Amino acid sequence: MNYKRTKYFTISKKRKINYFFLNNKSQITVVFFHGFMSDMSGAKPRSIQGFCSKKKLNFLRFEYSGHGKSTGKFVEGNISKWTNEAKKLIKSKVPKNKKLIFIGSSMGSWIALNLLPIFKNKISAFVGISSAPEFLEELMWKKFSKKIKKIIMTKKIYNVERGKYSYPITKQLIIDGKKNKILNSKINLKILITLFHSLKDEVVPLRFSKKILRMCKKSKRKLIKIKNGDHSLSRKVDLIKINNELNRIINCI
Repeated sequence: MNYKRTKYFTISKKRKINYFFLNNKSQITVVFFHGFMSDMSGAKPRSIQGFCSKKKLNFLRFEYSGHGKSTGKFVEGNISKWTNEAKKLIKSKVPKNKKLIFIGSSMGSWIALNLLPIFKNKISAFVGISSAPEFLEELMWKKFSKKIKKIIMTKKIYNVERGKYSYPITKQLIIDGKKNKILNSKINLKILITLFHSLKDEVVPLRFSKKILRMCKKSKRKLIKIKNGDHSLSRKVDLIKINNELNRIINCI
């Protein structure tokens, strides 16, 4: 399987989105939304693409601006921009008569949830993996010290060090995150929803997935708790569980 046959979708003069669309002329299109400062080349999208290839399903993966091989500066991006990019790409590349299955990883779940109402006539299912809606407010801003908050508000950027990674958190990103709050809203869609969350996730607490389930009371909801594993849920055993659940969903829609 060739993972390098990617293309670029033009959002604006400064922003081109790197994407790959596996078109098997299926009535079902699976769309993968990656996480914060991640990309579309990880174990999860590769595994899901392999599954879709075997099942002759369409599959769309892509990278938000400032991520992976997409153009644009990461520090100029935010939830609103990344949501809008995903919306435009999906509307452009996925035929109107197709059924959609969204799969969101961490921040990707936030963006996918933002788009559920927009694609309400096409969406059949949503799968969340270590879902992290509103993480900018709940897991960052609220936990920052007064000193860090002051740096962000005055210098407009602060680099958060988490293990071997450094995350540039900007003032505009935080402000935009507040505009994209969804956990207290309702998504009244009769779709299939399955959420995966590790009980040992040290990045995003299980309560985030539980809140999503409360948002979607009209949906057929399922929470799969993984006893071991980390936030990424990219082990072989995790990928098998995700693909098995995706297979179940396809047989139900």
